[in-house]
Amino acid sequence: MKRFAFVTIAAAGLAACSGHGAQSVLPSTGTMGSSTHAASSFVNPPAGWAATNTLGATVTNASDNGALGGATALTVRLGLQLHNVSQLQQAIDAGTPISDATFMSQYAPTSAEATAVKNYLQAQGFTNVRASSDNLLISADGTAAQAAAAFDTAIEAFSLNGTPVYANTKPALVPQSLGGIVVAVLGLNNAARMVTAPHINGSPCFPVDPAPSGTPCVRSYGPQEMQTFYDAGATAAATATTVAVMAEGNVAQTVADLRYAEGQDNLPQVPLQVVQVGLSSPDTAGVIEWDLDTQSSTGIAGSVKELYLYDTTSLTDSDIANEYSQWTNDDKAQLGNSSFGECEYQAWLDGSMAVDDEVLMHAAAHGQTMFASTGDTGSSCALAGTNGVPGSGPPLVSYPASSPYVVGVGGTTLASNNDDTYLGEVAWNSGGGGLSQFENSTRLMQRVQLVGGTVAEANLRGLPDIAMAADPNAGGFNVYTQQPLQTTTGPCGEPCTIGGTSEASPLAMGSYARMQAAHGNALGFGGTALYTEYVENSTSSATLTGPPPTQVVGGFHDVITGANGAYTALPGYDYTTGMGTFDISVMNKLIGH
Repeated sequence: MKRFAFVTIAAAGLAACSGHGAQSVLPSTGTMGSSTHAASSFVNPPAGWAATNTLGATVTNASDNGALGGATALTVRLGLQLHNVSQLQQAIDAGTPISDATFMSQYAPTSAEATAVKNYLQAQGFTNVRASSDNLLISADGTAAQAAAAFDTAIEAFSLNGTPVYANTKPALVPQSLGGIVVAVLGLNNAARMVTAPHINGSPCFPVDPAPSGTPCVRSYGPQEMQTFYDAGATAAATATTVAVMAEGNVAQTVADLRYAEGQDNLPQVPLQVVQVGLSSPDTAGVIEWDLDTQSSTGIAGSVKELYLYDTTSLTDSDIANEYSQWTNDDKAQLGNSSFGECEYQAWLDGSMAVDDEVLMHAAAHGQTMFASTGDTGSSCALAGTNGVPGSGPPLVSYPASSPYVVGVGGTTLASNNDDTYLGEVAWNSGGGGLSQFENSTRLMQRVQLVGGTVAEANLRGLPDIAMAADPNAGGFNVYTQQPLQTTTGPCGEPCTIGGTSEASPLAMGSYARMQAAHGNALGFGGTALYTEYVENSTSSATLTGPPPTQVVGGFHDVITGANGAYTALPGYDYTTGMGTFDISVMNKLIGH
């Protein structure tokens, strides 16, 4: 892969692209660089050791409390290298389904490679050593002292805003015999983690559009209104398609809230299973996010065959990798949603980008599609001290949305007629978008995302792929909760209007679920199917005068007004709304042919 210059950040530590939290994780050296999956090229290991993609980090704006106690319990997760990657990429681009037997024989790490890694971990004193069924992830339980010795690293304890965290301050190495087998070592750092950021609008919205002067917002939408706005029309509910929401912590309230919302919205109860991934956690901080994800996705879908709530221990990069691995290897849900993210540099730094991309590539080979929100700070990622203001940070995009094997979803501001039908959309000013500095595009993406003709722009991954409603003041989703949500301005009434790209991503998943169901779940990975449809129908067939105006490009509404900081919405693909938003009925007729 080609290497490109990376913007140097010398001040505050990196925070999540959502603009919430401040993980403050920076490399332990002063050097930053970029190259897809090539963090290991910045490490010069001593004799007998081999580099991985897990670099050393430090935690800024925090107190260093010295070495992490040697007896501290850790779970490490080692990502293993795929084989024949270019051929696998070509198969995914071509939409060629790959059976598990073919994947294991031609692409997966071999049994001998997995055994060698497991034997090494056991020899170092780790217990409960287990491999995922595709051999891409090997987990083991041990102590900080065992991990430091096994990977020739140092793990420091820090106090960040009063919270104890830890991070490896030296790169993670493996014995030379495992070089080229182990991609990265996760679990040595719990300071970098994904963050959720639903935008709650605590004010009631006027029920018709346009709102009278002085009202607090223009319009909010329930599931039926979203179905009308995005023209679900005669496209049947997604009763033949199974979807999944990636979640964390105690999700019992989310399940209860979904049942309550279904009653309020006169929707059928969807079959639902909670899949516990790793240890259970009592954390309920993300409940409102999981409420938004479950209610909006199944709401715009009309119904689904089954909804899985994958429930991991925490939002650390290691636990998210474990969650993705479970979803991929279960292969029960054709679609998944991740309404969380972090500045992509963090995922590159600790190696989780390298691990997750391989797992998500396996999912795409299955024909599974993960949707992910692109963040709510416009054309930048938030840094500590910027308070998440759009455009106030460096030009980084959000991970996992930046993975080429994820459909990244940006945001729009909606305008509808009084009967909820489509009038137009504007790029939401906070919707995440831009060029990745660490990920390359797939062949299909390069055909659409080339802007300006430079080598970097031809190869680098652009975001978003598509967009959907996100503006909490003009397009927020009405979420029902059994107990009123408390906001900074008081309780949020029933229903509570919530927006952000945390809304856009599950709306996109629910819309695609309708299309998958109508096509017998044969559309496969959305990154291939949607870009193929766009390329085949790339000429604008009509302009909708709005206001605001949009253009019809195949099954997309091409959003041509608005901006998100550095980027402006223009005809064709752009870094504010990607290819555009769905006209579900039109897209359903065109896609997959």
